[in-house]
Amino acid sequence: YADDEGSGGVVVFLGRVRNHSNGQNVIALEYEAYEAMALRQMEKIAEETAQRWPVRKLAIAHRFGRMEIGEVSVAIVAACAHRADAFAACRFAIDTIKHAVPIWKKEYRPDGSFWVEGCQAHGVASEVHHSNHQREEVRV
Repeated sequence: YADDEGSGGVVVFLGRVRNHSNGQNVIALEYEAYEAMALRQMEKIAEETAQRWPVRKLAIAHRFGRMEIGEVSVAIVAACAHRADAFAACRFAIDTIKHAVPIWKKEYRPDGSFWVEGCQAHGVASEVHHSNHQREEVRV
């Protein structure tokens, strides 16, 4: 994807499912999203990233459904002429996704399963969250 002769810096971020969270063991994670809204927000993030940094290429993908320890849940690739811009663009994209995209995470732990954020975390009603609007992956 990032095969671009003008890009001297290509940064790849892979967010993986880890085996712990807040001092608790984690067995797996499950992500749900309101797909149409998540895609719109990720497109806005890509546009804002490209406005802030001279990005030559940018790709964002987030998976949904159940994921086991070690699986990649989110991937971002930022290609710029210089590495500092590529690092900054990639960092901005992942940080903004974490705070602005309506994605819900359920942790599976030895003592049960728990939604990490409330259903209203991103301003989307509970009914929308719990309806079946997820799919395997959303890409921008």
